[in-house]
Amino acid sequence: MSQDVRPPEAPLSMPRQALREKARKGAGHASSSQMWRKVLVGLLAFALSVWATRQMYLVVEVGEVLALEWALLVLFALNICWIAFAFVSASFGFLVVLFRRRRQRDRPPPRSRTAVVFPVYNEDARQVFATLEATAGMLADAAPGAFECFVLSDSTDPDAALLEEAVFAEIKARQPEGCPVFYRRRTINHARKSGNVEDFVSRWGGRYDHFIVFDADSYMSADTLLELVRRMEGDPGAGLIQTIPQLIGGETIFARTQQFASALYGPVLGSGVAFWAQDEGNFWGHNAIIRTRAFAEAAGLPVLPGKAPFGGSILSHDFIEAALLRKRGWRVRIASDLGGSFEECPPSIIDLTIRDRRWCQGNLQHAGVLVRARDLAWTSRLHLIIGIMSYLASPLWLLLILIGMGLSLQGQFLRPDYFGDGVTLFPKWVVIDSARALSLFAITMGILFAPKIYGLVAGIFDGRWRRKVGVISLFFSVIFETLISALLAPVLMAAQTSSVFSILLGRDSGWSPQQRAAGGYPIKDILRRHAWTMVLGVVLSVAAFSISPTFLAWLAPATVGMMLAGPLSILTSSAAIGRGIRRLRLLVSPQESDPPSIYLEAQTRSAALSGVKTAALDRLLTDPSLRRGRAGLVDRHWALEKYDVHLPLAAATAKALKHPGDLSVLEGMSRAERMALLNDTEALDLVAQTISTQKAG
Repeated sequence: MSQDVRPPEAPLSMPRQALREKARKGAGHASSSQMWRKVLVGLLAFALSVWATRQMYLVVEVGEVLALEWALLVLFALNICWIAFAFVSASFGFLVVLFRRRRQRDRPPPRSRTAVVFPVYNEDARQVFATLEATAGMLADAAPGAFECFVLSDSTDPDAALLEEAVFAEIKARQPEGCPVFYRRRTINHARKSGNVEDFVSRWGGRYDHFIVFDADSYMSADTLLELVRRMEGDPGAGLIQTIPQLIGGETIFARTQQFASALYGPVLGSGVAFWAQDEGNFWGHNAIIRTRAFAEAAGLPVLPGKAPFGGSILSHDFIEAALLRKRGWRVRIASDLGGSFEECPPSIIDLTIRDRRWCQGNLQHAGVLVRARDLAWTSRLHLIIGIMSYLASPLWLLLILIGMGLSLQGQFLRPDYFGDGVTLFPKWVVIDSARALSLFAITMGILFAPKIYGLVAGIFDGRWRRKVGVISLFFSVIFETLISALLAPVLMAAQTSSVFSILLGRDSGWSPQQRAAGGYPIKDILRRHAWTMVLGVVLSVAAFSISPTFLAWLAPATVGMMLAGPLSILTSSAAIGRGIRRLRLLVSPQESDPPSIYLEAQTRSAALSGVKTAALDRLLTDPSLRRGRAGLVDRHWALEKYDVHLPLAAATAKALKHPGDLSVLEGMSRAERMALLNDTEALDLVAQTISTQKAG
């Protein structure tokens, strides 16, 4: 049975890369990137940043520039560089989207073999395997023999693992002839997701020309999968092609807001990145096709020196893998013109921040990579810097607010030292150009909100939005999404600031499975999680009011969201309210009005799998037929050195042998020990034998 569960191994060497190693070009070193695009975007962003920083200097240099004002100026310069670059990138993306013409291409059948891999970690097996089955069925019809689907489980929860086995056995019995499905669960979870994929490549990579990585909540149409393969076949120098996934399936207001923004603004933002990045694109970990040989030769990840959170396995592995591919000369492209790629989104602010904490740690790890790595393409370095700044921007904005408040307090309450210790004719006090400050604020807000305007205009000109959503619904949805985003932005800013300081204090995030269903938290837990954010909002509001009601009004866009963090989190995580918003035709996107067939098919199959039953571990120990039935599902590969011992397995076996015939010994085992028994058929049989022998005696 094991040959049906997993194909014959076809090993492919995947050496670990040394960051300081000099670049060695691979097969795809020729680049078609146009340097003028990168230079133009960079110069425009730099010019806008210099102009805005100059305006801020003029705001504070009315009198002598004091220490706090210099700090304000430096923080403003850092933040404006970040948003100016994003604005210029989005502006070019808007032009690309507005003038893009979709061309019909010849579509010959694939000449290669491609694996569609589903890395999973303690997920809902019914949903994941339903997507696997729906995808395999569509590919079997569209291109029989060209694809194989492979679940790469890293699950460490015995219940999740047993459910995976039961559901896989169910769909394996009816797999389509043209697209076989396989299953492998790792026994030792080295290096988390990147190690999971590396295990697949090093053991079966020689079997496949390419592999397409899904996430547990990914969906891709058959046409998109076929087009990705055709583009790989047509470009031997391409190492990776990344799609821009659209969000789908959201029910809560929070999820629907993200979903709407992704559908309307995502193509503009993604097309902007694709415009300037070209052959030096990025990888977001899923919904992308990868040339297997290129990945094996270039993307074996190093282990960073030191301990977590900055050392150890690289969490945000995808950025580094893209950079290493490019270092070896392989092209990394973003297919901004390709639709049919989807993923689900977190249903609540809490779920987003839990995931975001891990991403924050992974992105901050990249600072060490930037320091150590040699010969990375400068565009790859820019991707890493953008990833780092996406999290550092939050504490920088908060510091900007606090320094602005400090200047106001200084001007309001502190007795100015008019002439200091020396002889001078001019006093030293806080003076700013209020009119220029107001103009600069308006311009900054315009830069921040420009991508939303771009998305609205592009949507009005897009026939899909006009037919499936309507211009009026689109317009009011943009207003509603902007309001929700403005209220939630300071909440997320506070959460990201907390994450950054937590990491700087040396706290590791770990790796927890993502909550994907709505309604997962009691109200008291939600309020507790947001307590410090609400307190911060109150403190800032009181301080602002003590300065002046005008300053309180100026700070309100940040403080109102903070003070209402708990109630906002409760309301926006409600699926019932989300459905009510949909009935008002707000936050509706084209893919929601006309869902893709792959998504609908996966939901249908998931419902059909809801009745699959699993056997508990204690039943396995007492039922030989159940053990024989699942034996082929267990991967016998243990990534251990010759004399190494897997301690959880040894402990589980020792406990069972010490208490023969006592099933309650399972309660005394840790989750890792029970999992080790499931992953070793011989040990499971040995423990079961002690039970049957004891009963016979």
